[in-house]
Amino acid sequence: MGDEPFNNPFADLAGKLGALPAEPRAEPPAPPKGPARALVRLERKGRRGKEVTVIEQLDLPPRQLDAWLSELKRKLGCGGARDDRALVLQGDLRERLPALLTARGVRKVSVG
Repeated sequence: MGDEPFNNPFADLAGKLGALPAEPRAEPPAPPKGPARALVRLERKGRRGKEVTVIEQLDLPPRQLDAWLSELKRKLGCGGARDDRALVLQGDLRERLPALLTARGVRKVSVG
């Protein structure tokens, strides 16, 4: 009887295949493509004193704007809505948004 407690049907293949590579070669992930710019600003006017952060100039189709809005709401833990071609998020998020937008592929983020 051998050293192994059971029959290994693949034992003969180890010598025939040779050495397998330690890790599969992975291509580096491509940077995400997104809009060229985004304007982030704080707005209080017409909202009974409540603060909202508005993201404008994304130049994305409506369906993609909706996807971006739901992703940002989930990551920031806030409410929000789409207002025509702008995204409106509840609260002052000007400090946290630039990092998230650049991660989504926006090349230039202007905070005003």
